[in-house]
Amino acid sequence: MDWLERARAAEQLQDWDVAIALVSAHAECFSDDPDMHDNHLWHMDLLARAERIPELERALTDNHARRRLNRSLRERGMEAALRDRAEAGDRGALYVLVRLMCETGRAQEAQKVVQDIGPEDQYARQIVARDCWA
Repeated sequence: MDWLERARAAEQLQDWDVAIALVSAHAECFSDDPDMHDNHLWHMDLLARAERIPELERALTDNHARRRLNRSLRERGMEAALRDRAEAGDRGALYVLVRLMCETGRAQEAQKVVQDIGPEDQYARQIVARDCWA
């Protein structure tokens, strides 16, 4: 059984330590090798599913880690954490938060968040206009 089969088996069993160790050894964010890059995305997903949020948070310069963390926070309903990240300058967190508010019928709250955190952010304003009022 090669590393990939072992990693998939560990993932299936939710043996996160083994799966993460195997995949991370074959992962690279900005790799010319598409398999290494795909493994990096898989690694970020495994960290989120294993609820290793601190490991994702440490990867501040890694766009994939940041996106996966924001998605994980959304999935867990952690709006306050998304707002904190948005207020700290993570535009992706702002967009995830605004979309969540729009999807849950809180258009005015979404509009206020954009006004408070990113009043000049045209994309955030576009999300509100497109997703909240449609």
